[in-house]
Amino acid sequence: MELLVTFGILGTTVILFMTNRLRADLVAVLALLAFVLTGILQPAEALVGFSNSVVIMIAGLFIVGAGILRTGLAQMAGNVLLRYSGDSEKRLFILLLLIVAFVGAFMSNTGTVALMMPIVVSIAIGIGSSPSKYLLPLSYMASFSGLLTLIASPPNLIVSQLLVDNGFDKLSFFQITPIGIIGVAVGVVYLFLMRHRIVPKGMRKTKGQTSHPLSTKQLAKDYSLSGNLLQVKVPEDSWMVGQRLSQLKIPARFQLCVLKIERKSMEGIKFLPMTFQEMAGPNSIIEANDILYLQGSAKNVEDLANEYGLLSVEQQSEAEDLVSKELGVAEVLLTPHSRLINQDIRSIRFRETYNLNIIGINRQGKQVLKDMSKKQLRFGDALLVQGSWDSIELLASETKDVVIVGQPKEHAGLASANGKALTAGIIMALMVGLMISEVFPAVISVLIAAVLMILTGCVRNMDDAYGQINWESIILIAAMLPMATALENSGGMELLSQGIIQVLGGFGAIGVLGGVYLLTMIFGQFISNTATAVLFAPIAMSAALTLDVNPYAFLLAVAVGASMSFATPVASPTNALVMTAGGYSFKDFAKIGIPLQLIMFVVMMIAIPLLFPL
Repeated sequence: MELLVTFGILGTTVILFMTNRLRADLVAVLALLAFVLTGILQPAEALVGFSNSVVIMIAGLFIVGAGILRTGLAQMAGNVLLRYSGDSEKRLFILLLLIVAFVGAFMSNTGTVALMMPIVVSIAIGIGSSPSKYLLPLSYMASFSGLLTLIASPPNLIVSQLLVDNGFDKLSFFQITPIGIIGVAVGVVYLFLMRHRIVPKGMRKTKGQTSHPLSTKQLAKDYSLSGNLLQVKVPEDSWMVGQRLSQLKIPARFQLCVLKIERKSMEGIKFLPMTFQEMAGPNSIIEANDILYLQGSAKNVEDLANEYGLLSVEQQSEAEDLVSKELGVAEVLLTPHSRLINQDIRSIRFRETYNLNIIGINRQGKQVLKDMSKKQLRFGDALLVQGSWDSIELLASETKDVVIVGQPKEHAGLASANGKALTAGIIMALMVGLMISEVFPAVISVLIAAVLMILTGCVRNMDDAYGQINWESIILIAAMLPMATALENSGGMELLSQGIIQVLGGFGAIGVLGGVYLLTMIFGQFISNTATAVLFAPIAMSAALTLDVNPYAFLLAVAVGASMSFATPVASPTNALVMTAGGYSFKDFAKIGIPLQLIMFVVMMIAIPLLFPL
């Protein structure tokens, strides 16, 4: 009875995945609940996927990938690839696949996809193409790369250990490489020929092509800020030192707005002065050697400097100077029923209420920069505000009077990571080195890299880090992992293992080898390649010993079959990773993946016996 229920739940799950009526993660959770409610899985068994190291590693890799993308490292790597590929998109496609295969030979396929995804997306948007054209091939090629070295995929390690347990020599580091090279060659040719059929309907145009986020430079141009941003330095003997800005009345007396204060402090790391920036407010106290960022005319800045004995900073401020890890700018629009309409800026006490400066007004395409505090706001006005990113995000979420243009959190993350591409590159290299050398388990190496991305500012903070994790993929993978346990508990695996030899034994060793490969490949579409290898490797070993043939060929058939995870989005964590980003459905994986699997079956039934004679 349990066996029928198990296959019934699995069948229903597959149908729901194929119809795409419900989100994939919801389907996986429903299947998990069904196994628990029918008693096939205990609650502890059902929830074990959420503590699985693979799931934790994938979450960490999302953060690492965000750091690579935010710092511009992905764009730099993409530019290098574009330089070598020239103007040929065909050459670029092939080059990307070969690089993915090389990287994946020395680290997990999940890690390879998570690291390469930002680079691939950046390249696709840069050349005006859809990322969907590259993301599915990226996932497939990462699976092929798992056959290039012993450490590239968990199934390789599982079958190697089983050989040792049964008195055979373990697989050497490159013993499986010839099979991997054949797989990569077939994969590159197939994906190259199918590349125009990969993009899902409705995904022909990327978000990057239709969306134009307002950069700081563009905002500066729209609000005519150039020439109106200046800096002055407060010397130690200036009698401005020690006074609050509210006491100086700079806006009223000099028609200037103090936007932010930059100062150096020795309170950070010993002997290393740290530069801090804070938004200028009425209670800000001026200290010696502060640098004040001012908005206004050069003549008014000169008058202020003369009166208070300030030093002019020769370098004129650019709009980018207003943006840092702590502070930023954003454009806001007044809503039709905003309480701010027909109010002047002074009376609404915008700075005191929202802790933000209004540094520009765009009214019907014309910029208002002078005497802004006396201007009444009108419907249709666009305001340029400046202050801390936290205040900008608070304004976006807590008021119905204005609408923020763009995504403040995204802009804040980019500002925090600006100029840190080298740091991100070093962290990524450290992670890859730790994974190759196996100093720590792979999940620990990834978590180290993720934490370093946050501590160094490549990812802004913990809230930003959590926001970069694709929780749909995490829930999907965690909920699918216990399905192997359900098959084992219900006796499904034992039934299959006994049946394969009875049904295919009459076809000889090559027939049983083909059956092992096919069965491994089919079940690998619904459970992880690791779980598939764990379940089918003993079946393959038993079959080889019973038939008195080369066990290496049978166990490598399991390793290869488990890696051919192409037909469903849940077949591999890499497929789940690219599913949302590429806009793919269950049908897209089946349409491209099933023919590839059939081709690989034919190729491997020739290659494996040739390289590892039966």
